Amino acid sequence: MAADISKRSNLVDVTYQSLHQNLSGHLEGTTLEQLADIIKPRVDQLRNIAEPFGRPSDASKKKVDSGSVTLADGVALRVEDADKEVVFTISKKLDIDQLQALVLLRSFLYNEGLPEGVNTDSASLADELVEAITPFYYSERLHILRTLIPLLRAEQNASDPVHEVAGEVLPLIIPDGGEFADTLLTEYLRKTHAAVPNTSQDDTRRAAVWAKQNAKEQLVMLEVLFWTMWGYATCTGSLVAKIYETAYETHLGSQQHNSTYLLDEESGQILQDSAALWILLTVEVLELERAAGPGGVEISAEPEDKDIYWAHPEFLKRIHHAVISQGNSNFACTYIAWTFVLSRISHTALQLKEIPTSYTNFFDSLIPKDDGGYSNEGIRAFELMAKIGLSPDAGLFRLLLTLLTTSPLFVTSVAWRTGSSITDPNAVAYRSVLKGLLVAIVELIPVELIPDFDGLLEVWVALFGRSEPQAVAGICRQFWEADWHEGIARRAIVDVARSRFPVQVKPVIRLLRGLTATGFLETDPLSTADHVEPTAQLVEERQLCTRAVFDFFDELPTFTQVIHTSTCSGAHALYEKLPDRYGSSSASPGPSFSNLRPLRLPGGSVLPAKSVGQLLSMDGGDLIVVAWQHKHSGWKVLLELLTDYVNRRRLQSGAAGSYADVSFSGRGTNQPLALKLEDIGVEMDRGGDEGIIIDVLDLIRSVVHENQDLAQQLLLSMESGDPVVSHTMSETQPPDLVQLTTAILEEALTRSVGQHHAAPRTNLITSAISVLTALLAVPNYSNRVWLYIRSTSSLFGSDRNTGVASAVLAAERLTGHYTMTLALLHLVDALFTEATSTVILATQQNPKLQQVKEEVLMRAARFVHSEIWVEHMGWKYAQLGDRFEIGRRVSTFYTEVFKHSSPALKDAPFAKLSQAIADALLFKATTSTVNPLVASLVTGASVMGMLYASRRYGDARRLVYLLESHLALTRVLLTYKQKSPGSSKICLLEQALCSRVGGGSSFEGGSSRADPVDALAAYVKERSMGDVVPVAAMQVLFALCSSLSTSEGSASTIIGHLSDPEATVSNMVRIVQHPYDDALLRNAVWNFITLAVDKEPALARLFVTGRFRMPSVKGKEKAEDSGGNSKTVSALSVACDMLESWNELWELNPKLLASLLRFLDVVWQHGHEHKTSLDPIRKDGKLFEYLAGIVAEELGPTPDCDTETFIVVDGVLHSDHHDAVSTYSYRSAVKSHAAHVLATDIRMHLQAQDGKPSGCSKEKPRSYTAIDSILRSEDQITELIPEASSSAYRPELHDEFTELLKQHYPTLSLDHLQAQEPIVEREYGDDFAFTVSLIRLRLNPYASDDEMQVEATVRQLHAINMNLSLAHVQTTLAESWQYLLLQVVPYLRGDVVVRSQLLSLADTLSSDIAAERRLGEMMSNIHSARLSLLLSLLEIAWFSTSDKKEEIERFLALVKNTRGIVISTAQSPYKSILGQMPVPFHRPLLQVLYFCARHSRSLARRPKALNAEQRLAIAALLDAALVFVIDGLRVTFDRACLQLDLDVDQDMELLVAVFEQCTRPDLNPSPTLWLTRCQETDVVRASLQLFTRMDVVGLADVALLRARKQPLYTPHVLTFHMALASIPPAAERLAGEGLLVAYIENAISAAIRDGNIDVTIPELPGEESPAHRAYCSMLSIIAGVSTALGRHGQFFESEVCGLLQFYSEQIHRALSWTIDDALSLPLLEEIEQVVGLFGAIAQGTAGSPNEAVKRVTRLFTSDALLLLQQLNYALTHPNHLASLFEPITAEERTRFEADRAASSVKSPSEAVDPMRRPFLARLVHRLYRLSGTLLSALIDISGAETVLLGEPEDWQVSQALIVPHSKVVLGEPASLGTLLELGNCSLDILRLLVDRPPAQALTPATTSEKALDVRDTVGAARRALEASLLYAVTQLATWLSKPEFDAPADDADGDADMLGGDAPSRDSAASLKERRAARKASMTLAERLRRGMTGEMAADLQALLARAKPVVAKSAGVLGEKDVDLTQVLAYFVQERISVPA
Repeated sequence: MAADISKRSNLVDVTYQSLHQNLSGHLEGTTLEQLADIIKPRVDQLRNIAEPFGRPSDASKKKVDSGSVTLADGVALRVEDADKEVVFTISKKLDIDQLQALVLLRSFLYNEGLPEGVNTDSASLADELVEAITPFYYSERLHILRTLIPLLRAEQNASDPVHEVAGEVLPLIIPDGGEFADTLLTEYLRKTHAAVPNTSQDDTRRAAVWAKQNAKEQLVMLEVLFWTMWGYATCTGSLVAKIYETAYETHLGSQQHNSTYLLDEESGQILQDSAALWILLTVEVLELERAAGPGGVEISAEPEDKDIYWAHPEFLKRIHHAVISQGNSNFACTYIAWTFVLSRISHTALQLKEIPTSYTNFFDSLIPKDDGGYSNEGIRAFELMAKIGLSPDAGLFRLLLTLLTTSPLFVTSVAWRTGSSITDPNAVAYRSVLKGLLVAIVELIPVELIPDFDGLLEVWVALFGRSEPQAVAGICRQFWEADWHEGIARRAIVDVARSRFPVQVKPVIRLLRGLTATGFLETDPLSTADHVEPTAQLVEERQLCTRAVFDFFDELPTFTQVIHTSTCSGAHALYEKLPDRYGSSSASPGPSFSNLRPLRLPGGSVLPAKSVGQLLSMDGGDLIVVAWQHKHSGWKVLLELLTDYVNRRRLQSGAAGSYADVSFSGRGTNQPLALKLEDIGVEMDRGGDEGIIIDVLDLIRSVVHENQDLAQQLLLSMESGDPVVSHTMSETQPPDLVQLTTAILEEALTRSVGQHHAAPRTNLITSAISVLTALLAVPNYSNRVWLYIRSTSSLFGSDRNTGVASAVLAAERLTGHYTMTLALLHLVDALFTEATSTVILATQQNPKLQQVKEEVLMRAARFVHSEIWVEHMGWKYAQLGDRFEIGRRVSTFYTEVFKHSSPALKDAPFAKLSQAIADALLFKATTSTVNPLVASLVTGASVMGMLYASRRYGDARRLVYLLESHLALTRVLLTYKQKSPGSSKICLLEQALCSRVGGGSSFEGGSSRADPVDALAAYVKERSMGDVVPVAAMQVLFALCSSLSTSEGSASTIIGHLSDPEATVSNMVRIVQHPYDDALLRNAVWNFITLAVDKEPALARLFVTGRFRMPSVKGKEKAEDSGGNSKTVSALSVACDMLESWNELWELNPKLLASLLRFLDVVWQHGHEHKTSLDPIRKDGKLFEYLAGIVAEELGPTPDCDTETFIVVDGVLHSDHHDAVSTYSYRSAVKSHAAHVLATDIRMHLQAQDGKPSGCSKEKPRSYTAIDSILRSEDQITELIPEASSSAYRPELHDEFTELLKQHYPTLSLDHLQAQEPIVEREYGDDFAFTVSLIRLRLNPYASDDEMQVEATVRQLHAINMNLSLAHVQTTLAESWQYLLLQVVPYLRGDVVVRSQLLSLADTLSSDIAAERRLGEMMSNIHSARLSLLLSLLEIAWFSTSDKKEEIERFLALVKNTRGIVISTAQSPYKSILGQMPVPFHRPLLQVLYFCARHSRSLARRPKALNAEQRLAIAALLDAALVFVIDGLRVTFDRACLQLDLDVDQDMELLVAVFEQCTRPDLNPSPTLWLTRCQETDVVRASLQLFTRMDVVGLADVALLRARKQPLYTPHVLTFHMALASIPPAAERLAGEGLLVAYIENAISAAIRDGNIDVTIPELPGEESPAHRAYCSMLSIIAGVSTALGRHGQFFESEVCGLLQFYSEQIHRALSWTIDDALSLPLLEEIEQVVGLFGAIAQGTAGSPNEAVKRVTRLFTSDALLLLQQLNYALTHPNHLASLFEPITAEERTRFEADRAASSVKSPSEAVDPMRRPFLARLVHRLYRLSGTLLSALIDISGAETVLLGEPEDWQVSQALIVPHSKVVLGEPASLGTLLELGNCSLDILRLLVDRPPAQALTPATTSEKALDVRDTVGAARRALEASLLYAVTQLATWLSKPEFDAPADDADGDADMLGGDAPSRDSAASLKERRAARKASMTLAERLRRGMTGEMAADLQALLARAKPVVAKSAGVLGEKDVDLTQVLAYFVQERISVPA
């Protein structure tokens, strides 16, 4: 069923029911202009009350058949063929116009959706739809009429919100009010006689439904007629006469043609309501108040007002005949009203000189005549009628009382209970009409003469006092302001009651209580639990009325008493009767009396002697009643009554001992005679005076209720003056109201418990409790209430007993009425409200009182919890609503405690109370404590259905309140649980919410088991629950999902407890999609969907993929697609569709746009889970264009936060800047989410490209291309980045506020005002971070004294909240931009233009950061975000080797600014490292420093790149940075000693990296400054101490080790040592601080000593052992220190030798590698480091006489020669080398396996061929490098330099270790042949490579190593070649210089040493034999050399040198270095020094 989607029609979208709600004040976002636009196209329909939907017509049928229909509002609807059949069927069955049938159908489908039972594929679809749509049609018919009611009402009320709209549209709808009223009456009469349509006559059920609908329409017509006559139509004679004739003809609507169908309860109620409306109508149209006014009725032939009914005597006669035609008591009100009009007309006529002729016929029967015409003598008709109408038999007051107490027109609770069809129950106008009637009655006949005075009194009280305050306040105010002063007749009822006071106490008390405008009390059976907050107007009216009551009762002019005639005579007479001349007068007829002596009357006032009193009773009996003319306060008399009652009750209970009538004060004879209450004849009820006491208490609480000033005056009036007569203990203070009330309460409680078979004194107890509750609001008296409750155990019990109240309340369970329980709960709530509102005052002025309050509240909470909460679900209830109300009050109390004093707040007031509740409901909960909460939520929907079905709307309304409260409590509990220490454990409440519980067991229907989560989800779509429940249910689901996600071991999920997840998701998506749904609900649903996508994968999938289908005819806006292709709708698709109109949302609803984008943000964060759904969107790219548009949108200037005035928005006070701040904040949030989504998508693309070929990785994602132009546009990026980095945060606001609190409210802490909701659920603006309502409550006691100061405080808190809103979103925007910039690095890095722009931005941003002077906790977060943003700019700018001058200047500006950031005192980076900042920011700063230092090194190495000033700027940065870094390192090292912490590890890594860069000599040539700082901080020693203590390997936390693949701290400490070791002065410091000691005494020392450091460990498979890595680093550091110290480290060299001996086993193990052993890269590294260490030692100690050094080098030499033999073999046999290799890591294995797949190497030179085996090439390269290092070490040890340069006698002959022969034997040390072979091999490599480009790569780069190029390998090979040649030449020369045969013993020993053994002992014969054999072998070898080997070896050397010379010369070009050609030197040396025999 499709429609033109270009524009929607309000005729379809807005039902008349919705229109009526809007007009009734529930605008819900609809503007008045929109409202007028909605009404105007409906004018014709609204005007046609007889047939609003028209009748079928051929013209309409043709329009529908045409397929396109244009509606009254101009919108065209397309009508498909499938629709037409349904439309025509509806038109036929309902007998309505075809066009109206079409609109009705579309409206039904749009607003109600297709009922589940309707089958869209069925042939009977049309008939099924008609059946489904009929109730909707009937409802619309009623609401068409009802729509007129608020318009008519608003037209008369200028303050009504829709007054302007009514004034505009009503004249169009009702041009003539009288004619319209006449039409209404005609149609009404037609309907009363209408027969059931023929189509329904055969179906009784359908006929009954039609008849009931007909009756309802009659009722609503009467309502419309009432409001039409109220002010829109004139009460003309013809109209009034017709109304009267219709009323009497239909017998007040009870005469119905279809009465046989109207026999059920609902129909009966409709007829009763119609009768009541007729009564009001017949009274209303007489305009009694106008008639009662002076000159109101005009009798004239030419009256001024010719329209009014009394201007037409013929109509008066018709009315009169109608009135007297019926004698039924139902017409009593009409009868007496007409009687009053007759009296007025008669009085007017009699005052005329001549009655107009036209009236003569009318008056003839009404007024008696005499000879002169009409006479005042005789009985006039109206007098007779008044006597009849007011007689008890007429039942006037009974009828009125029945109307006022049982009719839905006047009793809201009855309207709810009966499901009345009355549109506006208890409207003020209805009461106003009856008030006019009562005024007419008292003006008609004096009150004293009314026979049924008690009946009048009851009606008066019911009219003015028994209803909601908003219904009675207006008429009460009118009475006191107008009627009271109008004349004595209107106030006579009060005067009569007053004149009988205090003899008759109750009448005046009840009257006054009714006139306070307080409305009914909870003890009244009519009362409703309607929790409507009073409006300002209502409060004003109540205060005015209670003030009038107080003033009247405070100065009573008379005091009435009963006197026995015996006291008027005799010697001791007290009174005397005055002669007539004294006492009687025209003003006071009758005898007068006087008192002979002063009398002290009850109340304490003194009646002076000779006072005059008027006799009120008949004279002549024993008792007379006298009213003294005596001014006194009635309040004192009430106090007397209370005191007397307490005295007598205590006497009766036997507790009179302390209350005996004994006094020790002097008694004088002149004292007035005290008269007690019994002495003056106060009337008591038969059952005692309990009823009077109840009325007294009720009056008091009504006056003092929420009116502090008046309450204080009343209490002052009671306590001032003389004490009451009943107080006879003159030495003590008379009891005050609090004492008396508490005494009455205690006595009533005790008596109720004592009398087991009697009902408890419910009303008395309730009234007493309520008075205490009211007095709690009175500042000076509340303390007394607290102290009383603390002193008694009657109410809340104590630790030892439960108290009397427990037993009394238990008695209520027998009756099922819980008045006392509810009153007690109200008291508890008032106690907490008073305590929390005065907590600041109490803690400041009276801390002990605060303790009392906390103690009382704990007892009260314990009592409520144990006695009520856990049990109330199982009690018996006369009204189910009471159960709901009890549950609501308890849960509201719990919620308020949490809101005002959350346990999450430290040192908050009432912390024990809130913690106790948290324990009871969360942490120590039992099933009985959780069940009331969960069970109510589960059964709520089924119970609601049952209540609606039984039309118990009052109970249903209370159930809604209960659900609102329970949902609020559940949310608060779950929210707090997430912040509590026990957040990781699932609590019983969560378990209960996630388990099926019994549902509906005690009610009709309902499943036996129900799931709470399912029930909560159902509430979300439940419109009948009002606006609050769906939002609250959604928030509970949000809190539950969030809480479950933080609970460990919780397998519960939301989706697991949904009976139909797809339907639930469908409903939620429908809500967020629907533009007219409640904005709060839409945002709440978006919040939940977003959380679900983040935390629950299964539910996330459902929301994202939309795995459900929506039929084209179902639900809202389904009519758009009838093509048969169901559109898959998901939250994702809805969000994307809504984003198309982001511009509109940006302007009108940025909050919704922010929620939507936050959802998209989370979806993209989980993009890998939803790839299938996201891919089409990502490929399309439109979404990214919208997001890019949002990112580029300007935010505008930051709004101001300083509140100047307050404005009211939706009933809430807001700052005048709230809207601007909120809008700005949400727009900022929108931009941050948009940027984050783009960044996340780019990241997803980059991650997807990681494993693809390099060509694919250059493809740019659509998300990047959408913002590429923005990022490259200088104009845009220079606006967007400063916008993101700006911050409006003003810490001075917080500081000023804190100072203000200290000064004025020292016990108020800002922390205690923190909002407890999650940030995502808060609203940006003036209530964001701190709860404003809470501070208003807390400061309320101060408002009366200094309101300006309180308002200033609140304004400042508003400003703080708004400022924090801005700061929060601005920081988030900065973080999003930082994330986005990091993701676009691959696309922008390297772009020269972009680099220049970003350097400029970095300069600006760093300048802003450096200039930052703001303090405060929030600033650290802002500072961190801005530094991170700066870092991301530098990440893109990156390093450059070709900076232009401008770029260098910008970089230097960045350097200067960075220094400013480092030395900032406002945001000290050192404090950040110390952890003294809430959000640390030193890490991004360290990375910025690293960038600056590294790029500075690059610039420093370039010639003329920097000038002197720039170098000074860099030096200044380095100095500041190093001070910071060194201090930070010291702190970090110390912290690392105490704990293993990832954060400390990261800090250490960054600090060491920056330290390393800043200390490089090329940048910082003088280390003096930073070394001094190192010495001052002792950082070097600290690092060594850390190294000795820490877990070097990381086995303390194996899981962490496996995750990180390296231990904590170890790599960074060693890197720090390496940095120091590379700088000689620093190396000296490092050595001096005990480096070697630390390296000998640490966690791996023992393993090193034992030679057990392996390359892998079992705990870390697939990775190099951390111990091995650390060991290699240690060797490298020691070598570095040795190298740095050189020949100046004699002391250090000894220590090193000692360490090497300690490490000897591990060293020997490494140097003992052979080609039969496996080779791995870590092992190769270890060998390299060992050789390097010995090389460093050899270089620094060459020629040293130190024996330890000689011993060490000798040991090394023996191992080194053996190792050299192995290396030579490996290099000359690369295939064998490859077979030995064992990869360790997965990366190595991958590369090695790829290498092995290539063909084998046929020659050593092929091993470095890049095209063949790159991995092997790199391995061979490292072996060449190792060989070179090894030979260099041997050269230094052997003194080769001395051989070359010195004389033979200076040579160390003992170092001639290489045997000069050509044999190469693997198991033996290297020979000269080994060196020649190694040299030839190296030469081959050089020859292969020297002709290649130096930069040609031989192997690709890896993750840990750069690419190996030709230059690198040539350098290693050349070094190996030159070293082997030098060593060979010098060894041969040394060898030849040795003595030939008679070598001395030392030489022999030397030979022995050469062979690798120590010199044997000379004392051993065996040793001598061995030595001689060795010498013999040596001599034999020398002999051989002499025979020609020398020449052969020398020739080979010469040949190798000759071949090498040209290649070495070429290699110099490859290496780019000019060096000495060593081959030429060696060749000359061989030729000159080594003699070759001829």
